[in-house]
Amino acid sequence: MGTLTVNQNKLQKRLRRQAGEAVADFNMIEEGDKVMVCLSGGKDSYTMLDVLLHLQKVAPIKFEIVAVNMDQKQPGFPEHVLPAYLKELGIEYHIVEKDTYSVVKELIPEGKTTCSLCSRLRRGTLYTFADEIGATKMALGHHRDDIVETFFLNMFYNGSLKAMPPKLLADDGRNVVIRPLAYCSEKDIQAYSDLKQFPIIPCNLCGSQENLQRQVVKEMLQEWERKTPGRTESIFRGLQNVIPSQLADRNLFDFTSLRIDDSATPRFVNVVNL
Repeated sequence: MGTLTVNQNKLQKRLRRQAGEAVADFNMIEEGDKVMVCLSGGKDSYTMLDVLLHLQKVAPIKFEIVAVNMDQKQPGFPEHVLPAYLKELGIEYHIVEKDTYSVVKELIPEGKTTCSLCSRLRRGTLYTFADEIGATKMALGHHRDDIVETFFLNMFYNGSLKAMPPKLLADDGRNVVIRPLAYCSEKDIQAYSDLKQFPIIPCNLCGSQENLQRQVVKEMLQEWERKTPGRTESIFRGLQNVIPSQLADRNLFDFTSLRIDDSATPRFVNVVNL
């Protein structure tokens, strides 16, 4: 890539700054960490690796980066693309081979969405491999839009207020998952991926099938953003500013003990004596 234009330079700086802020705010990476960067071959994970390699150079702490891709044995998967790219970068990497493709095809009826099972199988394999290589953090490429979409998916379809946390202790208690792109927009990531011309590998496990529910939510948010620019960012800020007393979860706030405080100062003006 040649000299960046002013706007391209701003884009790169913005992504690096936002990722750095997320890492600092949630203490994602610490001195001596071994960070396993999970690469799918998509725009998000390529951008995450690019940003983390820069952060590794400028951060006041020392940490390792190991890139890991999972070859799920999909027919036609271009096995040479990621090794060639990572060799050129000169970083440590591993290709984990696990035939989850056959498992998914066997268990999921034709025409049904495979994303959920595929994701669970991939995650379990990566958790195990992270433990094997002694990785202390596992970095995933989810961005701000993914987090907001997941929030609405859970609210609409599961009746719960939860999303994807920027930092998570896995259920097994042995893996800490981090999402360094949590503050970054998909729009910026797409623009940066186009700029860098990453060798994108499309997911052909299901013919690049979109999870229908997620796609509906994505289109809803895109329409909101088109009508009111900045709305997605505002929703994300809301996830960082939760006020339990203004919701209805009795496990988060003790509503049953609320009583009038006779000693409290009245907050309304006595208009009769004005």
